[in-house]
Amino acid sequence: MWDSFWDFIWYTIVIFAFVAYLIVLWHIIIDLFRDKSSGWIKAVWIVFLVLIPYLTAIVYLLVKGRGMAERQNEAVQEAKTATDNYIQSVAGKSPAEQIADAKSLLDAGTITQQEFDALKAKALS
Repeated sequence: MWDSFWDFIWYTIVIFAFVAYLIVLWHIIIDLFRDKSSGWIKAVWIVFLVLIPYLTAIVYLLVKGRGMAERQNEAVQEAKTATDNYIQSVAGKSPAEQIADAKSLLDAGTITQQEFDALKAKALS
């Protein structure tokens, strides 16, 4: 009975280590494509990741870990900027622009003061 229990614990540890390695490998490969190194250097890293996986992953993290974090932060900032730009383009005009447009309509006599006040209240809400 105890033998099967310890086998289960051992398999659990091995599976955990393998999944952890796959996650690290995925991050390393993504970082290799973000890196500005030459294609040959990237190919050498990939070959070593296949031939000596754990050692190469540890060496990569030690050698390029700081740059890896910086490239990840840059990618996150680029994605945030792109998302913000998309939201602004879809959302339309800002409240200040809506009020300025309403003011120009009021000055032109197209709308009344009450309509301007209603548009201003709607823009500010």
